[in-house]
Amino acid sequence: MEITSTDMEQFNENPLYQTLGIRILEVGKGSARGLLEPAENVCWPFPGQPHGGILYTLMDTTMAWAILSGLESGYNCATIHLDIQYTSPAKGKRFYCVSKTVFRTGRIHFMQGEVRDAEERLVAMAQGTFRVIKIDR
Repeated sequence: MEITSTDMEQFNENPLYQTLGIRILEVGKGSARGLLEPAENVCWPFPGQPHGGILYTLMDTTMAWAILSGLESGYNCATIHLDIQYTSPAKGKRFYCVSKTVFRTGRIHFMQGEVRDAEERLVAMAQGTFRVIKIDR
């Protein structure tokens, strides 16, 4: 499926992702790049540090967009498993996530991703497994 700027704009206007501070910046065949600019209300239990669940959501979302960028129209994906390791405290106002497809077989995609802060420090890395599903319309 060809991802258009309109697709990304619609996603980025979603109230959930706006509340969390997540935006998708770019997508390509099997890869994607996302941004997290967390609001203070998602920085808990440590002020100025987004909750780990917010980083998890950033990773999951960016991986899904990487998969969507390579699918035909009429298909979507669902997370089967996502294993994330938090490598250092997520301190700062801006975090970038990059994700890529590592391997695919049939309807299953194996993904890798990482989140870095504005100074390029690794704050989380993950491996994910996603299933491609046909959308019934």
